[in-house]
Amino acid sequence: MVEKYTSPEETLTEIKQLMERSSRFISLSGLSGVMAGIYAIAGALAAYYYLYGGNGAGREGYQENDTTFLLADAAMVLILAVGTGIFLTTRKARKDGNSLLDAAAKKLIINLCIPLFTGGVFCLALIYHNNWFYVVPSMLVFYGLALVHASKYTRDDVRSLGLSEIALGLISLFVIGYGLVFWTLGFGVLHIVYGTYMYYKYEK
Repeated sequence: MVEKYTSPEETLTEIKQLMERSSRFISLSGLSGVMAGIYAIAGALAAYYYLYGGNGAGREGYQENDTTFLLADAAMVLILAVGTGIFLTTRKARKDGNSLLDAAAKKLIINLCIPLFTGGVFCLALIYHNNWFYVVPSMLVFYGLALVHASKYTRDDVRSLGLSEIALGLISLFVIGYGLVFWTLGFGVLHIVYGTYMYYKYEK
């Protein structure tokens, strides 16, 4: 029986892959990013038609139901994005032979949730004080910080997405009144671009 020769380079690559699997959760689905972007754009369109009626004219004054609708709209986008992400990532993890409950996955979730929870409370405080102008910028910045914070436990590409979200959020702080536009760009377009890139780089 002839044993297959393994070069030093191949051995080092295998060792690197084993170390990466043990310290990082690498089964994130690129398609989940694409779907999250689609949900975000759909949510932004729903908010636009609710607030402006599709003609850009808008309504006079603030109405009591506005807060309820916008929070419900954002919650629906979040539920769909998280649910789809869990389903697609679970499917990819099983295909890769990885576990969703290993040490790397737990560290990823914890480091992602701490900035997200903090940002969520901060945004609720802004809404409570009726300061809507800074809600979207804050969401983008805190979300970006969460991605950067968690990126050391998953693909390095996540860090680039996080930095892009932070940059977009900081820009939106100085361009008040275009929250839906920056929401669409940050949670919609960037997610679709990132998800497509991840899919073709690691899954195709």
